[in-house]
Amino acid sequence: MEKEMKNLEDLKNLTAGFLNTLKPTNDEKEIYTAEIKFLNYYELGCVITNILKLCILAIDQEAHKITETDKNSSINVGLILEVALQLFPSDEFELLTTISQKLNSDFKAMTIA
Repeated sequence: MEKEMKNLEDLKNLTAGFLNTLKPTNDEKEIYTAEIKFLNYYELGCVITNILKLCILAIDQEAHKITETDKNSSINVGLILEVALQLFPSDEFELLTTISQKLNSDFKAMTIA
């Protein structure tokens, strides 16, 4: 039982440094937020516009409909990918690697003993 408590404490310490993508909200339990950074409102507007254009193209393959409603119809795929990259939980993947390595070493130590 004491070893299990130590393992839980180790896990708690590991997660404190890695689980950074989702942050708990203050008002509701089990609700989290993820942060996306923008330079200004114009960049936010560009991201929203490009996401909507991409969705329109995914739903309706006829690209000319976008050009009828918006003169600047090109989709900035790089901007969309930058937003996706900001949301990518790399710290969490690093944590999973560390946990996996710790579990494997603990398992090996248990089988040797």
